Amino acid sequence: MPPTCRDDAMIVFDASGSMSGTDFNTPPTPRIDKVRRALALVLPEVAPTRNIGLIDYGPGPSNRCDNIDLLLQPAPHAAERIMGALDKIVPAGRTPLTAAVRAAARVLHFPERAGVIVLLTDGEETCGGDPCAMARALRAQGSNITLHVIGYRTRDTSTATGYMQSRCMADATGGLYVSVETSEQLTAALRKMLGCPAVSLSTASERHPR
Repeated sequence: MPPTCRDDAMIVFDASGSMSGTDFNTPPTPRIDKVRRALALVLPEVAPTRNIGLIDYGPGPSNRCDNIDLLLQPAPHAAERIMGALDKIVPAGRTPLTAAVRAAARVLHFPERAGVIVLLTDGEETCGGDPCAMARALRAQGSNITLHVIGYRTRDTSTATGYMQSRCMADATGGLYVSVETSEQLTAALRKMLGCPAVSLSTASERHPR
């Protein structure tokens, strides 16, 4: 069965060098700070309804492709722990997003258990991985994994190939691909991918029975 909104989720967080960019905005605000702010709004809302974990990729020596860190296994009420880990990240390095997503699937114990992966990236694979082939291979192992992809301001840092790779990952696993340009759009995408409307509706009907 496909994952439900109660299954464990992993956030795969792009912490490569491009996330330090400010997009020439005023005052200059790094992309990673904007993403942190969006997650700070969303995580307290969704963490009570599902276990959430965190993997980042990128930080470290710029010429290496093994800079992938498991920062938190899926855990209940993980908002503060995830934000604490994100606050310590200094963006740097390359973009091994294919390997990072594969690692997230292993953390979720897929295919033995169902799970959701939310990949947040502002660029494209730069370490020789094949995101589409990886996503198709995951799907071939089982239908109980869903990969959602948020492309944050990728028009500035990604090629057409990068866009197609990101879209392909989501399509191959029955997930969503959302391209966002603003903090508000990013927050809305995170709510949609990590949230649990079925739980919210159930809770609402219990509080306000007809």
